[in-house]
Amino acid sequence: MPRTLLCLAALLLCSTIHAVEPSWTTFHGQNRDNVSTETGLLKSWKEGGPTLLWKNKEIGNTAFPGYSSVSVANGRVFTSGNVKTGDTDQTAKAVVFALDEKTGKEIWRYENGPGWTDKGRFPGERSTPTIDDNRVYHFSAPGRLACLEAATGKEIWAKDLKEEYDAKLPEWAYAESPFIDENKVVIWIGGEKAAVVALDKMTGKELWKTPSTGQRGNYASMTAFDYAHRRIYVNMNQAGVLGVDGKTGEKLFDTPHKTEWDVMATTPYFFGEGDLPYYNGNPKLFVTSGYNTGAKLFNVIVAEILADFPEGSAAWEDFHLHEIWSNKNFDNMHGGLVIKDGYVYFASHYYKRQRNWMCVKLEDGSVTWENEGVRMGSLTYADGMLYCMAEKDGTVALVKATPEKYEETGRFTLPNEGDDREDDGKFWAHPVVCGKKLYLRHHNFLYCYDLKQ
Repeated sequence: MPRTLLCLAALLLCSTIHAVEPSWTTFHGQNRDNVSTETGLLKSWKEGGPTLLWKNKEIGNTAFPGYSSVSVANGRVFTSGNVKTGDTDQTAKAVVFALDEKTGKEIWRYENGPGWTDKGRFPGERSTPTIDDNRVYHFSAPGRLACLEAATGKEIWAKDLKEEYDAKLPEWAYAESPFIDENKVVIWIGGEKAAVVALDKMTGKELWKTPSTGQRGNYASMTAFDYAHRRIYVNMNQAGVLGVDGKTGEKLFDTPHKTEWDVMATTPYFFGEGDLPYYNGNPKLFVTSGYNTGAKLFNVIVAEILADFPEGSAAWEDFHLHEIWSNKNFDNMHGGLVIKDGYVYFASHYYKRQRNWMCVKLEDGSVTWENEGVRMGSLTYADGMLYCMAEKDGTVALVKATPEKYEETGRFTLPNEGDDREDDGKFWAHPVVCGKKLYLRHHNFLYCYDLKQ
């Protein structure tokens, strides 16, 4: 065989050996943008929806319904739920589950301390496990952070962050999914001893903490961006938007954005140069929350450049957010949103009390379409399509992600198995598309559907 063909064969063999399996390693994906890179997916569904590949009905129990979404990596699916202990519905353990991606069968489970069992405040786990290499991180609703071996579920380290940082639980417990950045795992704890804490992801040792802002933590999961020679972490606290320095934990800005019931549950979205057609030298930050508080688009501004600074040091001072536009009607509560090509797609909360789906142009906040769809719910994006799930009854719609008009190409309804209650908002786990599969959760049931063309 000629040498060139031998080289080509070797390269093909290496690419096969080192092929990267599709993954969705944390809540809303690796970039925290709720956008999947999957392609070759169905563009329409037959009646009854795509083919069901498997279901698992034991990721918790009906006494403590779960709202955790899933993460996927290395042939495994990870999620969390509550498992009852004893003969009553008063006690439970917060449990992390690892399932086989092909069959849905349980591989291992880990008890991460007490579960959240308050019947008046939606009992069950909320946090989606985060995968980093060969480790899994889970932050329980009562505030315990655990690092586990992904292969076995064996505990590497664990800490009760609520107790350690003297934190008071948010009204409906913690829902934040752990954020991994370089050597750190970061949690928006909202305690008396720290607002934000960064721990060494390998050992759990504290690296830095942001002094308390007097606000409790909330329900959103954080994001990060680079600007002005800084790594900036951003999330929603009890009453606004908090930004801190990723290297030191120093507070950079704390901008009011308060809602009724102090519910901040949607991840902030950052846009850098080239992301929006009207970029003018400053990065943009988009935030939204329910109860008619609505959405705001900000410029991230720094007031002063330091004259002389070492390479890579903080070159700017006095960070703040300058509002570009706001609209109280664009009030996504906790179903998440998708931003694609300068447009944002989401379901409103209080707007006209209709809870419709909307497409909004980010440049000026204008509405390009509005439709009742499946009513208020959660969504994700893959291959040009939106996957929208109703929180009320589990109806799932496949919708074209285009600003021109609302156009469905299929819908079906998840089974309401093992639960005949009439709670408002019981389909709260966000959908995930990974490996040409659609993952949908309802309480202690997880369904996996085939999306391959």
